[in-house]
Amino acid sequence: MTLEDTPGRQTYGQILKSTAQIGGSSVVNIAFSIIRNKAIAVLLGPAGVGLISLYGAIFDLAQSLAGLGIQNSGVRQIAEAAGSGDMEKIARTATVLRRVSIILGLLGGALLVAFAAPVSRLTFGDEQQAAGVALLAIAVFFKLISTGQGALIQGMRRISDLARMNILAAFFSTVFTVPLIYFLGEDGIVPSLIAMAAASILTSWWYSRKIKINSLPMPLSQMLPETAMLLKLGIAFMLTGFLSLGTTYVVRIIVLRHDGVEAAGMYQAAWALAGLYTGVILQALGADFYPRLAAVAKDNPECNRLVNEQAQVSVLLAGPGVIATLVFAPLVMEIFYSAEFRAAVGLLRWVSLGMMLRVVSWPMGLILLAKGEQKLFLATEVAATFVHVGLAWPLVNILGIDGAGAAFCLLYVWHTAFVYVIVRKISGFRWSSANVRVGAIFVSATTVVFCGFLFLPAWPATGLGVAGVLLTGLYSLRNLLRFFPSHLLPVPIRRWVA
Repeated sequence: MTLEDTPGRQTYGQILKSTAQIGGSSVVNIAFSIIRNKAIAVLLGPAGVGLISLYGAIFDLAQSLAGLGIQNSGVRQIAEAAGSGDMEKIARTATVLRRVSIILGLLGGALLVAFAAPVSRLTFGDEQQAAGVALLAIAVFFKLISTGQGALIQGMRRISDLARMNILAAFFSTVFTVPLIYFLGEDGIVPSLIAMAAASILTSWWYSRKIKINSLPMPLSQMLPETAMLLKLGIAFMLTGFLSLGTTYVVRIIVLRHDGVEAAGMYQAAWALAGLYTGVILQALGADFYPRLAAVAKDNPECNRLVNEQAQVSVLLAGPGVIATLVFAPLVMEIFYSAEFRAAVGLLRWVSLGMMLRVVSWPMGLILLAKGEQKLFLATEVAATFVHVGLAWPLVNILGIDGAGAAFCLLYVWHTAFVYVIVRKISGFRWSSANVRVGAIFVSATTVVFCGFLFLPAWPATGLGVAGVLLTGLYSLRNLLRFFPSHLLPVPIRRWVA
């Protein structure tokens, strides 16, 4: 057996292939987001970006709460069934997903309309935005139907379709959003969110219909047990997702109360940009890796091997991009938004440092999800919520909006160590020697570059940062090329890699 034929090498190949597919679609999405964000920033300014971020936070919280986590639990159920070849179980789960998604969408929309006034008071300080909050119910309904259809696509590991779906959704979102903001100004914010949700439902329907599964009659007596299975794990997913989104919402409110709506816009801009590149990696992690991990979750050695391999590739791919974001933060902020957002550069660097740690910790956290350890997973998210908010409140008061980024960074220092202790007890997980080396190199390099901008003058700090980008980029490239079959590489590159 050659090295190229080994299971580990095949896994690395699968990781790189899925990352390339999802990553490629994410690059296109980034291009559309540049257009969308730039248009919103120019047309509405920091205050408008802050307003749209607050509406977006309400929408995310509402659809997370109303969805009861059935998308994630549905992915897990379908992935398990697909791994065993049980087509009947796939058909049952898909049918229940579609029906329950419609019911939850209607209930979630109705609840948002009913509580529009108090939600507006809590978020904006008055009831002037209550009508806009109520209109978000339409977006919640569309989004929940879309996520039900998307769970089938992801669970069946149709990564190419998932990538195309994301590209089309981003395209239509931009086509709808920019004209609405241009002609309606701030009044176009809620209609633009509705249009984006409508785009996602159309694209997910188009690709989910291509999956040929037998249509099974599902009377209520059969629906209830299947629904109970989805909700048992789904509610844990919902609670953890709600906690995560709720924490971000609370931090936004802390920033809003301390520095005003423009600061909330700065926070949104920094958060979006810091997660732009790492989002490519983490999206691929969720799209392909999670279903593969769920299929082997009962086999601890195999489960741990997959996590180590995914973590190594994720850090190698994400590391240079995170450092580049740190170095070129002022330029990135101006390109994606405008010169008015330069005040968010320090915040962007803090959040980028935290994102590096997030890439390290996420593959470990998925062990708990794949194994169905919903109570433990929920406990880690509850603890993370208290740590994040507990840090954000005093740090924003001390450092201003930069304190929100510092709180996020310190959260993941704690979270990485905490999750490692838990998964070590659950599955016997340990970092491989290669991952210890790679993780140490990139976390150290990111910290050094960050501290350079914190303590050195601009030009020496930039020089140090550029050197860090080049060296870590070459290191990543060399290590990633080792995962490719050697006969596909040109001789000079093969010698360099060796």
